Amino acid sequence: FLRALGEARLITPLRSPGGHRRYSRYQLRIAARARELVDQGTPIEAACRIIVLEDQLEEAQRINAAYRRAAEPANPPSAV
Repeated sequence: FLRALGEARLITPLRSPGGHRRYSRYQLRIAARARELVDQGTPIEAACRIIVLEDQLEEAQRINAAYRRAAEPANPPSAV
């Protein structure tokens, strides 16, 4: 399954000096999410696209939250 995800270009493992595939924890979390989607009947190509879109959405939400925090006044006026 990990090789199939590599062929679909969802994850690209590093290689050890002996040529063995080495996956990061992040890559393994992505693979686990892909496995969930595939087990629910989603084709692997669609699962990969869903995961990419979920990742992009999460990043956009993180950036948006950072912009909102930066736009907040340092000392908001107290309500009287």
